[in-house]
Amino acid sequence: MTHPTFTPPVGNPASQAAAPAAEGLPKLVTLGAFGFTESGFFAALDRARVDTFCDVRYRRGVRGAEYAFVNRARLERRLAELGVRYLHFRDLAPGPALRACQAEADRAARIAKRQRTRLSEAFLAAYQRECLAGFESRGLLERMGPTARVVALFCVEREPAACHRSLLAARLQADLGIEVVHLLPP
Repeated sequence: MTHPTFTPPVGNPASQAAAPAAEGLPKLVTLGAFGFTESGFFAALDRARVDTFCDVRYRRGVRGAEYAFVNRARLERRLAELGVRYLHFRDLAPGPALRACQAEADRAARIAKRQRTRLSEAFLAAYQRECLAGFESRGLLERMGPTARVVALFCVEREPAACHRSLLAARLQADLGIEVVHLLPP
């Protein structure tokens, strides 16, 4: 099974700021909600000095009180309080059919979504085809605007390799030389 290439975390990089990026390009971190407490999640963003938060979820809600802090309205409000700009890139999120493809693979492997550590081959191929085939890394940076200095790519899965955000991060890394740091809960 092949998996996306990305810079693996060393220790727990949630306590580190993002490493310097290529000249003139923003620094990039990724994180998911699962495994974080509300205070731990926002502390990780603060330690990384995130100024631009890119939500790459299709649906911007999570079931259950434990992760209510990442539901759209509450998340946007808290980020605004912290002075972090919120952007939503639904076009980079897997749609219902793609999520169903991964759910089927999870069922076949008898793995719950929150315990998944890798994406299926079928999902990897479909995401590449449907979301990244015409993707332009520089175009995404333009959509973020010139004030983006430390950018967080956000979805819900704990493990980067279990989430499409790692595919997007790997593409940005390959195209632009941006170093990627994956923030993980303790």
